Amino acid sequence: MALNLAFETVGSGPPLLVLHGLFGSGSNWRSIARHLGVTHTVHSVDLRNHGASPWADSMSYAEMADDVLQLMDRLDLIAPIVLGHSMGGKTAMALALRQPARVGGLIVVDIAPVSYADTLTPFAQAMSTADVVTTASRAEVQRRLQQAVPDPGVVPFLMQNLVLHNDHFDWRINLMGICAAMPQLCGFPGELLGGRFERPVTVIAGEHSDYVAQRDGAAFAPMFPQAQVEVIANAGHWVHADQPAAFVACVKRALQQVPRRAATASAH
Repeated sequence: MALNLAFETVGSGPPLLVLHGLFGSGSNWRSIARHLGVTHTVHSVDLRNHGASPWADSMSYAEMADDVLQLMDRLDLIAPIVLGHSMGGKTAMALALRQPARVGGLIVVDIAPVSYADTLTPFAQAMSTADVVTTASRAEVQRRLQQAVPDPGVVPFLMQNLVLHNDHFDWRINLMGICAAMPQLCGFPGELLGGRFERPVTVIAGEHSDYVAQRDGAAFAPMFPQAQVEVIANAGHWVHADQPAAFVACVKRALQQVPRRAATASAH
């Protein structure tokens, strides 16, 4: 069953949906959204089990795509451009392959429609074992994560999910649900591999990231024949955080390549 996703909106113009990656939220994209809001109405979405959106025991890409489709119906969007990073990028691709007429164009950030080794479960496990409910301060939670997380540079990003509930801290993401879904999140739905999305697709890869291993777009070509890969210099997997100015410039170029058919008129 599709969930009613939370979202933030800024700007005016044709619609642009922004889908964050694992452990992220729409609020992570506020700065980027403000820049893109000059020309587009930007809806930064919290995917299920993240941010202010509802939790669920399962989170397949088909389910997350249906969540986004329901949000599009709520907002009366016909064919918005959809930008997705990492897990959000796979969700965007799943949406485009399942409902190609409903997506005006895709911007996929540092992810491909392939399976990856699970490198993210240790982050979820570290957050689960941090015992945040009995911890007195954010600094103490951060210290515990720094001891447990393999990549300490990721800790500030994970810490954005720590919130204060009444008199104690808690995580605003469904760690149990995420851990259970990790095999699906690391993969890509096999039933979609025969699909095709014929509209413009820009893939933005970080120079120092290996998530988009084939820079010629070969992993995308069978399903996304118009896919073009742009590489951002001196950026890793979190391209938008590492090189925000270059990232925004690249997204703006991609937006100009999509026919302005996307509109906020009723989809019904």
